[in-house]
Amino acid sequence: MSYQVFARKWRPQVFEDVIGQGHITRTLQNAIATNRLAHAFLFSGPRGVGKTTTARILAKALNCKEGPTPTPCGKCDSCLETAAGTSVDVIEIDGASNRGIEHIRELRETVKYAPVGGKNKVYVIDEVHMLTNEAFNALLKTLEEPPPHVIFIFATTEPQKIPSTIHSRCQRYSFKRIALHEIAAKLREITDKEGIKVSDQGLAMIARAAEGSMRDSQSLLDQAVSYSGMEVRNEDLQAILGAIGQETLRSLADGLLARDTAGLLRQIDSLLEQGQDLRQLTAGMVEHIRNLIVSLIAKEPGKIVELPSADLDALRQQAAGTDAERLPCRYKDLLPVGHACM
Repeated sequence: MSYQVFARKWRPQVFEDVIGQGHITRTLQNAIATNRLAHAFLFSGPRGVGKTTTARILAKALNCKEGPTPTPCGKCDSCLETAAGTSVDVIEIDGASNRGIEHIRELRETVKYAPVGGKNKVYVIDEVHMLTNEAFNALLKTLEEPPPHVIFIFATTEPQKIPSTIHSRCQRYSFKRIALHEIAAKLREITDKEGIKVSDQGLAMIARAAEGSMRDSQSLLDQAVSYSGMEVRNEDLQAILGAIGQETLRSLADGLLARDTAGLLRQIDSLLEQGQDLRQLTAGMVEHIRNLIVSLIAKEPGKIVELPSADLDALRQQAAGTDAERLPCRYKDLLPVGHACM
């Protein structure tokens, strides 16, 4: 069998496995259980957060042998075919390559036919915002009054490009970026089961680089394993991601707060020789200074700062020895009473 990337191998198969979208999966499960399911859905949100995955799980729940059910069995022919993308009753359409009015006319003809094996025909149109205005207009009537056996699910990363007439005919579900700690926890589950050794700091680096996308984080983990093998070191991840390690940021912050200009220049020169991107370095330093300020102000900074426990402890220690007068003046209104700012 050919190699299967983590993003596909670990793709959620039931609602409970979808990370960070509980407000959506719970609503869909309740709607199925109470038979209050809409005929058209609009799933919007950033890339890689579970829109198409949730659409497939919803299709499985509707056509499962035991269904419609909030908990599809995953073992019947319908569930297996839907998961494999071979079900004739679950039609996935790429909006970017099927965007013209002629494609929508074909769809309008096919929706008339009853499902072959399942209870419903589910049309999943990905990147639906790519459809032309003419195509959207041709879809309006069918979308408003589809046959009783048809469910439409639209997925998009740019909902603002979709006409209001389409919005008004759909139930909209807004997917959100996944929190860093949730991504890191899922990556830890994957690495433990795959036998991959990587530190908590390494997983946090991957999660931060993914910018809220579970799929991106799994792809980055795949890339790291290809580079390093089954033991992924933090140094390897810094080379792959171009990320700045927390130790480096703390060292730079120490030099900045101590006004050690010569030492800072030496550190920056060393990073440049290693090929470090100055934009990422600057962004990392801004975030680190912000984290220091949060540690000075908040009673429980761990609820605000997304860092592994070891890095969070080191941040607290650095903040405890930080002279507030050395912090940027634009943050002076945030400092506790009694602290000054130069």
